[in-house]
Amino acid sequence: MTELLIASGNAHKVEEIRSILAGLPLRVLSLKDLPTTPEEPVEDGDSFAANAEIKARGYGTHFEGWVLADDSGVVVPALGGAPGIHSARYAGNHGDDLANRRKLQGEVDALGGSADAHFVCSLCLCRPGLDAEIFESRWHGEIFPDDRGDNGFGYDPMFQPQGETRRAAQMSDEEKNKCSHRAQALASFRTYLEKTPC
Repeated sequence: MTELLIASGNAHKVEEIRSILAGLPLRVLSLKDLPTTPEEPVEDGDSFAANAEIKARGYGTHFEGWVLADDSGVVVPALGGAPGIHSARYAGNHGDDLANRRKLQGEVDALGGSADAHFVCSLCLCRPGLDAEIFESRWHGEIFPDDRGDNGFGYDPMFQPQGETRRAAQMSDEEKNKCSHRAQALASFRTYLEKTPC
């Protein structure tokens, strides 16, 4: 069975990916399954895809199997595309979801109460001796300057998907796994794997 390392320290993200890839002949591992935790690569790319590839190649030097990395975030066109590739550290510290949301909420509030937005997910698959493969998708909706719901992470409590009356954090995991940016990118990845020998 092929081993696939998910190059992320985010437990929510790893479980989400495991759920969507269930049933494939893969043994899905997280960074916690490695003997030692590798140093996090410096994400200095200029796009989600570039940063996903940096992570996949960086963690791939510590692992002999396949590596899947993602870079994702929310884009608000009215803010010039911010937070964009800086979503995870928008307020300064990496992974401080509450501080990141508070900063964005203040900026969205100044725009007049809400703003069009979309999540982006770029996945990069690296396999020994082969070119990297990129899978990217978007989840369109609107960002609001307040939090609603507690099922999710990052900017989910602020984001209302197109056609929904609820925020992403008010949706169940099963619902999100059918339509989110990561779900759509992983669906493309899954289709690719179903046609590619593991």
